[in-house]
Amino acid sequence: MQTLHSLDPLRRAVAGLRESGKIALVPTMGALHEGHLTLVRAAREQADHVVVSIFVNPLQFGANEDLDKYPRQLERDCALLEAEGVALVWAPTVEAMYPQGFATNISVSGVSEGLCGASRPGHFDGVATVVCKLFHQVLPDVALFGEKDWQQLAVIRRMARDLDLTQPHVDAVLGVPTVREEDGLAMSSRNAYLTSEQRAQAVTLPMAMKVAIAGIESGEPVEACLSRLNAALLAGGFSSIDYAELRDAENLAPLHARGDTPMRLLVAARIGSTRLIDNMAVEPASV
Repeated sequence: MQTLHSLDPLRRAVAGLRESGKIALVPTMGALHEGHLTLVRAAREQADHVVVSIFVNPLQFGANEDLDKYPRQLERDCALLEAEGVALVWAPTVEAMYPQGFATNISVSGVSEGLCGASRPGHFDGVATVVCKLFHQVLPDVALFGEKDWQQLAVIRRMARDLDLTQPHVDAVLGVPTVREEDGLAMSSRNAYLTSEQRAQAVTLPMAMKVAIAGIESGEPVEACLSRLNAALLAGGFSSIDYAELRDAENLAPLHARGDTPMRLLVAARIGSTRLIDNMAVEPASV
C-alpha cells in the first residue's frame, strides 16, 4: 500500500492503478472506525483498487469548532487500511490541498440549507470544495460515503450532477448504510469525545428516534412526535438540540406531515461539548 502526500506522485500512482482496473474512492478525515472500514469493504466490491483519502479539511470547520482537537492518527489508520487491502492512501498536507493563493469556493444551494447548514454556516461549502478537488485528483470510477451524514451525501450528489462530475470522472456516488454500535448509537469519530457517562446517555438518541418514527408511521402528527423526541433527548442527558426534522429523502424539503415519497428523520444534538448527528428512514404513507 502506498501513502502519498503530494499531488504529482498521486497522479502517477492513480494512472498506474487505472491501467489494471476500476478505482473506488473513500474520502475520510481519518480517526477510522468500523464505519469507515465498512465503506472500504463496500468499495472493494465496486472496483479493482480502493483509494482512501485522509484529510482533516479546515474549510468545513467553523471558528468555534473542533479543528485543532480533531483526532489525527495517520499511522494507525494506515495500518487498518493496509489490512483491508487498500491500494493507496492519499493524505495530503493542507498546503498541498490548498496552495498559497487558493481562492475558490463551491456552494450548493437547496440541499445545503437548514439542518447542519444552518447550525454550521459554511460547512457544506467546505465539504463540496474538498470533495470536488478529490474527485479531480483521484478520478475514481465510484465514490462511497456513509449515510450517517445524509445531508452531506445529498450535497455531494447534487454537486456531482450539477458540475458534470459523474461523467466522465465519477460513474456513481454511492451511499452506504450507517454502521451502529451494539446499542444502536451511530459510529462516529466524535464518539471518542464522550465520557463513559455521556456514552451511556448517548444511546437515548437512536432510541428516541425510533419511537418518533413509529409514531409518524402509525399516523400520529409529526409535530407531536418530534416534540416528544426533543423532550426524551433532554431528559436523557443531552444539553441542547440543534434540530430534529422530517425531510424529503432526496431534496431535503421540510415535511410537516407524512408523505408518499421516501423520507428521513434527521437529528443533531449536543451532549456535553460533543455534537452528535443521526438520521433514519421513514416509510412513505403509500407503503
